[in-house]
Amino acid sequence: MSSHSGPSADSTGGTSASGAAGSPELPVEARGQRPVWSRDFALFFVARAVARLGDTMLPVALATGLLQHGYGVGAVGLAMASTVAAFAGLVVFGGVIADRFDTRKLMIGADLVRLGTQALAAVLFYSGHVVLWQVCAIGFANGIAGAVFQPGVASTVPRLASDIQGVNGAIRIAESAAQLGGPAAAGLLVGFASPGGVFAAHAATYAVSALCLLLLRLPPLAPDSGPTGHGGSAFRADLVEGWREFRSRTWLWGVIAIWCVYMIAVWGPSVPLVATEVVQQHGPRAYGLVNSALGAGTVVGGLLALRLRPRRMLRAGAVSLFLFAGFPASVGAGLGVPAMAVGAAFAGAGMSFWGVMWATSVQTQVPPDVLNRIHAYDVAGSLAMMPVGQALAGPAASALGADRVLLVAGVVSLVIPVALLVVPAIRDLVRADVPPAGPGVRATPERECPQPG
Repeated sequence: MSSHSGPSADSTGGTSASGAAGSPELPVEARGQRPVWSRDFALFFVARAVARLGDTMLPVALATGLLQHGYGVGAVGLAMASTVAAFAGLVVFGGVIADRFDTRKLMIGADLVRLGTQALAAVLFYSGHVVLWQVCAIGFANGIAGAVFQPGVASTVPRLASDIQGVNGAIRIAESAAQLGGPAAAGLLVGFASPGGVFAAHAATYAVSALCLLLLRLPPLAPDSGPTGHGGSAFRADLVEGWREFRSRTWLWGVIAIWCVYMIAVWGPSVPLVATEVVQQHGPRAYGLVNSALGAGTVVGGLLALRLRPRRMLRAGAVSLFLFAGFPASVGAGLGVPAMAVGAAFAGAGMSFWGVMWATSVQTQVPPDVLNRIHAYDVAGSLAMMPVGQALAGPAASALGADRVLLVAGVVSLVIPVALLVVPAIRDLVRADVPPAGPGVRATPERECPQPG
């Protein structure tokens, strides 16, 4: 799932026909077993890692640049919110578009748009002519491009290798490592150059991502058997079909519903309150250490996801989420920096392992012709409640105290995996792909009701 990560929290091949709506993949058996590490996976791996590196550099550049030009914290929040609002509001429509057209070309186009917008931002900050509405407009355009890009990630992963879990685990490790290095790299660039230099570097990451996607050569799609209609009515029909497919799977919408509670009560308030509490009590260096421990933990979680192959993936992922409770609870309890760093490391490992289990379940249980739309609903549902939790963090901290809010978040962190494990459709979902060491025939996905047509 997407965390924003949060946890955070991702195409069709160059020889495939463009514009094929709802084109199903060839089954794994027809393609043969393909290893994870191949030329195409290496390209996608670099594209995701470099893009993630740039994304983690952006908040530092945005905050530093706006503050240097006389704007306050509210302006920084508004600029960041413009991107999130556009992305969250349009990603479902991006999923429909991705299921109707060549997702690889859409992803390249989205990268090129963001290359242009971030290059424009670099010019603005280098010139010293920084106007807030222009920065927000650039952020909004980035959000639209991201909404077109993100759904295609889900359908690209199954085309990279037979071992879908291995692909997700490796990508999670790459993104986590990039998240560790991004803020530090941004700080160096701001110090030696200016915020404009960070925006220029961010634009370059999109150029690298677009080039890698351009060089991808993936197995061709099977002959089109999906809807071929065009126009507004067909678009609405695709949107309705995606919602019907989403709603027909209890394990899918059940996880999203529970995750909305998680975002409001745990992740949303934890991000700003942990930062505030640690910086005020121990200083910015301590917060950097805790944040680095969180990132290191996500790398460990990704490595575990490469090794462990549970038959019931969502059950195993839910169990790993118990590890997150120590992060907000250790800060809320006023423990020392080493204890908070340990709690953050365990939290990162648990969240990362869950993310791989969830992403692999969605990509293997959902039919390819609706996968992009389902992934878009997943991302939208996961992201929608995070701003609510962040907005409520301040009033809750004023009324109860930040430490108590974080302790409550720690308790809710233990309730969330219990809720996931209580739902039979989530707890008992059997993985649809067979690990490489198992039989060569891929298992049939367990679905709760017959699929349309």
